[in-house]
Amino acid sequence: MIQTEKAVRIQTMRVSSEAFASRQSIPRKYTCDGENVNPPLNIDQIPKEAVCLAIIVEDPDAPINTWIHWIAWNIPVTHRIDEHTARGVEGLNDFCKHFYCGPCPMSGTHRYLFKVYALDSLVHLPPSTRKSQLEKAMAEHIIGYGELMGVYKRVVPFLPTRNVSKEPLK
Repeated sequence: MIQTEKAVRIQTMRVSSEAFASRQSIPRKYTCDGENVNPPLNIDQIPKEAVCLAIIVEDPDAPINTWIHWIAWNIPVTHRIDEHTARGVEGLNDFCKHFYCGPCPMSGTHRYLFKVYALDSLVHLPPSTRKSQLEKAMAEHIIGYGELMGVYKRVVPFLPTRNVSKEPLK
């Protein structure tokens, strides 16, 4: 019998940040309430065979679907992604932007997953790529994976802007 699927053991990588500990609050600086720049990430235990890295940052607690804050691929293999640094190719997030857009929950505390993948080859996709297309393209090339989870709750709740009449109520 011929096997058609590639049997690969995915190595566990360690993803951390000096900006926040796992399962702890993401500092305001890295959110829509602050400078809205990506936090620094440290990546350890990257497989030796890795050709590049990919990253997906998502909010699984968004009201309708998981909300994508950042996707990037073909990041040169590195043990550190610096704060406010774009490397590789950045695709379209759910804000329709080609760059990191930080946590900005409308209400409550949300979890944010910083998922890092080690790939055994480059991924050839246009910058208009979305998360599902990236996941499909890299599926057979993932040789390492790690994630860091942080949480964020806005101090000032999201309030939609509306016109308020100056006339007294009747």
